[in-house]
Order: sequence, then C-alpha cells, then structure tokens
Amino acid sequence: MPVAGLVPAPRQEQAHADLLVRNAKVFTGDVHRPHARAVAIRDGRVAALGDDHELAPLVGPGTRVVDALGRRVVPGLNDSHLHVIRGGLNYVLELRWDGVRSLRQALAMLRDQAARTPKGQWIRVVGGWTAEQFAERRMPTVAELNAAAPDTPVFVLHLYQSALMNRAGVRAAGFTRDTPDPRGGQIVRDRSGEPNGVLLAAPGALVLYSTLAKAPTLDAADKRTSTRHFLRELNRFGLTSAVDAAGGFQSFPDDYGTVADLAAAGELSLRIAYHLFPQTAGQELADLKRWTETVKPGDGDAWLRLNGAGENLTWAAADYENFSEPRPELAAGYEAEFEQAVRILVENGWGFRLHATYDETIRRDLAVLEKLAAEGLFPGGGRWLFDHAETVSAGSLDRIAALGGAVSVQNRMSFQGLAFRDRYGSESAAHTPPVRAMLDRGLTVAAGTDATRVSSYNPWVALHWLITGRTVGGTPLRGPANQLGRDTALGLYTRGGARLTGEEDVKGMLREGYYGDLAVLSEDYFTVPDHVIPDIEAVLTVVGGRIVYASAEYEGLDEALPPIAPEWSPVARFGGYQAGGARQAALVAEAAADSAEQRRWRAARGAGPGGPPSLVDPCFTH
Repeated sequence: MPVAGLVPAPRQEQAHADLLVRNAKVFTGDVHRPHARAVAIRDGRVAALGDDHELAPLVGPGTRVVDALGRRVVPGLNDSHLHVIRGGLNYVLELRWDGVRSLRQALAMLRDQAARTPKGQWIRVVGGWTAEQFAERRMPTVAELNAAAPDTPVFVLHLYQSALMNRAGVRAAGFTRDTPDPRGGQIVRDRSGEPNGVLLAAPGALVLYSTLAKAPTLDAADKRTSTRHFLRELNRFGLTSAVDAAGGFQSFPDDYGTVADLAAAGELSLRIAYHLFPQTAGQELADLKRWTETVKPGDGDAWLRLNGAGENLTWAAADYENFSEPRPELAAGYEAEFEQAVRILVENGWGFRLHATYDETIRRDLAVLEKLAAEGLFPGGGRWLFDHAETVSAGSLDRIAALGGAVSVQNRMSFQGLAFRDRYGSESAAHTPPVRAMLDRGLTVAAGTDATRVSSYNPWVALHWLITGRTVGGTPLRGPANQLGRDTALGLYTRGGARLTGEEDVKGMLREGYYGDLAVLSEDYFTVPDHVIPDIEAVLTVVGGRIVYASAEYEGLDEALPPIAPEWSPVARFGGYQAGGARQAALVAEAAADSAEQRRWRAARGAGPGGPPSLVDPCFTH
C-alpha cells in the first residue's frame, strides 16, 4: 500500500486519527468547505479535513495512512431505494447479467452455470439487465435457454414485464396445460395449450415473483454469507448506506433476521435504514397497528435502524410499472382503507413511503393526505415520500411540497425507457420523471436504483442517467432541461438519502463530526467523459473508519469474508456486476460482428430484413 513516507509524530496534544486518507482530491459535498486534500477519521467520524501538512500531526503509531495517489474522494453513496435485505438473502444464488454487453456472453455464462448447478437447483437471472444493453439488441429466446441448459431449470426475469423459462423450468414450477392464469398475469401457451416458457405481467408482476418463489432457498448460515458478499459488492461501487424499501415476499421479522444478526455481530459493511411492508392483502391494517405498538422508527443504531412503513401500505393502493402494458386502473374506493393505514401511522409518529408510478395514483393518494391535513396531521413530524413518481404532474408536485413530502427517484427509465417512449411518446419520456421540476420546488429528492429485480444496483449507471438522460443502451430520452449537473446528481445520492432517514446531520457529506464514510474512486467522476461514468468503481470504500472494500493498490486492506457458499454459486464463478474494459469491448465487438453476419446471411436468403434487429423477440408479438 502506498503511504508516501509519513512519519508518526512522537507526541501530540490532540488525539491521533485512526485513519488518514491523504494526497486526494476530496469533494466534501459541504458548501462551506467543498474541497480538501486529506481526511482524518477517528472513532468512526470525520475528525479533520485539510491539506496533507495540516493533518500530519494527527498521525500516530496506530494511524493507518492511505495515500489516494491523487484520486477523487467523495462522500459515501446512499441508495435511497434498494431492496438490499431481500437481495442479500438471494445474491449468491443468482446469475447476474448486470453489465454484460452481449447476449452471446450472457448465454455462455448460462451454459457454464448449467454444467455446475446440482440437480434440484435452479439457474436464476433476476433483474439488472435489459435487451438494449446487448450488442445484439434482443432478448434470449426460450429455444436458446433450452439449448444452453437442457436439464437444469432456468428462470430469466426481464424487468417487471416478463420471464422466460426453459422446459426444465416449466416442469420444476409445476406449470401444465391445466394451470390457470393468475390474476394480472399470463402463462403463454403453444397451439396445443401447453405452457411454452413465457410468463407475462399483464400488468401485475405477481406471476413472475410467485414463480421465482418456488425455487430452492438458502439455509440460515448461507443467507448470512450471501448477505455479507452482497454488501461487499455494493461497497465495491462506493455505497456506504442504503434505504431498504422492503417489498413483496419480505416478511417482518423473519426475513430481517439475517441483517439483525450481522448488525449484532458488527459484521454489516453498509448502513441500512429499513421499512416494513404488509405482505397479506386484507391484513394490512392489523399488521400496521401491531408494528406501531411494538417497534418505532429510529429503533436500532447507526448501522441498522427502522425508518418507517412502506413502500406499500395497502395492496389496493399500489399501481404497476410495466410500461409494456397500459396504465392500470386502480379499484374504486381504495382510499377508505388507505386513509386508515395512513392515520394509524401518522398518529403514532411513523413515517412512510408510497409506491406510485403514475400521476393518476399520486393525485388520489394526495386527496387522502389533504383530508388528513385538514385535521392537522400534515405536515407532521413523520417523514413521508413518494417513490418512483415517473409521471407526476406539476400540480401534484406543488401539493406534495405543501404537505411536507419528499420524492425518491430511480433510474428505471434507463432500463425500461424505450417501452415507456413507445407507449407515451418522446415528449413525455423527456420529462420522466421531472427531477428538475422537483428540485426547483425545493423538494427533498433522493436517488436510487430499485435494484435488484429491475435496474442494476450499480449507482454509477443511475448517476449517468441523471446526468445524460440516456438509457443503458445509449438512447437519449430525457431532454437537457431535465438533466442534472454532476454535483447536483451526486447530492441526490448522498445528502438526499440522508434527509429521507433524518440523518442529514451525521451523513451525506464529509464534515467534522459526520460519519467517516467515503469512497476513493477509480476515475474522477467530475472530469471523465459522460460515457465513462457507468464504469466507475471504488478502489477503496470506508464506512465508519473501517475499510470495507479495497482493490487496485489497496487490495487486501479490507476485512476478510467467508468463502461463498454453496460452492456452485454463480457469484463464485462470475462475480456480480460485469465490469467494462478491454475484455468487454472485445466481446461486444465479436458479438456485434457475429450478429451482423447473421443478419446478412438471413437477408441474402430472403429469410428476414437486412436492417437492425428488433428489440423485441418475436415470441412476444404473438
């Protein structure tokens, strides 16, 4: 590790630092002192900022000195909407196509994993990818899944829209010609009536997630290991905090036990503020009432703490975000139960978050909140926010501001944006979501990903979208008026998330007394070309003064993790997010050349057009 020859001071009146990061380009996020050259951390908090000479007296015999080698240092990132608890419980079981740039490579990974997966287990590709990221610009076909894995069940989830299964997967899920379509979903069938391996959200995703839930799960010990490796993967990108948005199939307290155990053992490497989400329709009010009587927001500590309820309070009030389908019409009269749910929470001092994709849903929810405001319950002491809000209107933003609300936005459009544009038009897509209009009204806005089942958990992909308005495939969607500067975008990923959890006085920037959470970056976020931003990673991530991730010159400085289990895990073979670089570029070029050659071959034989391939597989057009 480079240490640049600093010599410990023999005696100092002031206490020495535990960690000193020097020779850095520090962006603090603090308008009163935006830049520094060095950061000293003691007892988990920032002790001092300054230049190398000013902080040299803080170096003592026990100080770990890290030379940043002139790299950019930023406050630790905070994903304000990440399904981190659920993601951790399943991470080592999943084959991640996040960052894979060719379908050819994705299928090669699938074939390799099929040879390694034991009988009785499934191969799961669960979110974080879209057809637009591939050089071939298309999804895999069921036939390709069958060829890659003839005997091992395969489940490939594509956004909130669909899933593909091979023959073995259809059998393992128990689908037959007699299996009825679930409510809001479709099991696509061939002409003989047999399931053909395609599942469609029409428009609800329950058919997708309930099918995935049939796959085997990990035992308690492996869930613990899986979660630790997932948190390390998040640390890899400079994440030091996350706000867990709960979600379907995440029951309290059972599914929270793993992170609670890790927190008690001091083994979390990411600060988590979590929410509680009623799981059973018809039981929501009873669950909320029971929780308000037994736990309260703020319970926990700086590493794991309860933040509130949501993102669903009642199932009837939640819309769907499948942009391949028409906007769903929510049932008439859901407001009565929704009002009771909100009343239970605000009267007990609880904050909450509300899943709402469309302005039509937001307007109905706001009418309920305004009714309660007439009773003096809003603006109140509890923090509350809308999640997603892709099509929120100017009028609704004014109403949110008047009620003291906030908004958490995600880069779902960078994965689903083409489907949205095709349905609602380019003009609408240019303002979806209207982030600039939110900021102009003084609203608290925080950024996140909604990973792991839609967008990738890589925060730099989300930051690239906020800055450029481009999808993961490079298609421009959001216009210049709705794009953000780099410092503003980073603020949504640091200070914004801290405000949603009421921690803006201890994190979100590098300031004396704040948590010692920072990331040393592989590239200078503020100066690299736009197209490089998604490839940024941390070379060193620090949480509370602990080095939780280290690579490049610092490899080996982070804490050791137990080996990935089970041994056949896709993560043990391929890792998580597939990084860019020369190898990826070569694979993309190879796949693109192969795809072009195939198109020319088909066109020469009259088997198809010679132009660019469709983004939609033909199996979805029937």
